[in-house]
Amino acid sequence: MATGTNIHTYFEGKWHAGDIAIMRGADHGMWLGSNVFDGARFAYGLTPDLDLHCARANASARALMVTPTVETDEMVAIIREGLSRYAPDAAVYIRPMYWAKEGGYSAIVPKEGGETGFAISLEEIPMPAETASATLTRTRFRRPVMENAVVNAKAAALYPNNARMLAEARAKGFTNALVADAMGNVAETATANVFAVKDGVVFTPVPNGTFLAGITRARHISNLRADGVEVVEKVMGFDDFHDADEIFLSGNMSKVTPVTAFDDTQYQVGPITRRARELYWDWARQTA
Repeated sequence: MATGTNIHTYFEGKWHAGDIAIMRGADHGMWLGSNVFDGARFAYGLTPDLDLHCARANASARALMVTPTVETDEMVAIIREGLSRYAPDAAVYIRPMYWAKEGGYSAIVPKEGGETGFAISLEEIPMPAETASATLTRTRFRRPVMENAVVNAKAAALYPNNARMLAEARAKGFTNALVADAMGNVAETATANVFAVKDGVVFTPVPNGTFLAGITRARHISNLRADGVEVVEKVMGFDDFHDADEIFLSGNMSKVTPVTAFDDTQYQVGPITRRARELYWDWARQTA
């Protein structure tokens, strides 16, 4: 069952109405996990950083030894063609995807220069209400490192670990998990990058190769600094988040999500969280 509604799929050179079948049973990506994707958003008539998301899809494919077949500009044009099927006020999740079709050495390595699968899925998924928020708890599951997972890609194979984190958090009565890296420092949450605000300064875990430092995360940092807010990337522990005045999440699906609790610590939706959201959409409108 798909997550969204009103789905359109780009596959084999054309757009199709609906959630069509795109993968064969013997495709390398089906049984050996060479699947990558990226996520962008169409909302309020805008597609913020669409080109960067398309470029990252290609970079993720290369990280999994899959040969990308669609240049960034071409991918953007294909997506814009698909979005013309939607109402101007629709909220759409944009997902370009690659996978290897052929196996190479020992069947496990994707075949060098082999055939690549490519598709784009568009799904209507509403933007969360401005009053939406998240609650966080700790999880026993951790972010992997480059030596044991392809953390430099937006790889589908990474997401079962995220699912374990979310299931544990939900079982404890929370909506998301604040996740440590292999050293026990905070990396991000199960689904998004994370920011903490203390005395008007914004802090976020420094990228250390255990998580994707997101496109939307970088946009928030740039916007806040341009607005005169100090933003510090540093090694952070769980106590830094318990001591924070505000916490918010950054991800493509929701852009900014306020956090109202981390275990037994409660937070208000603060002024910098609200300002980060305002700055993001102001920037998006100015660059449309």
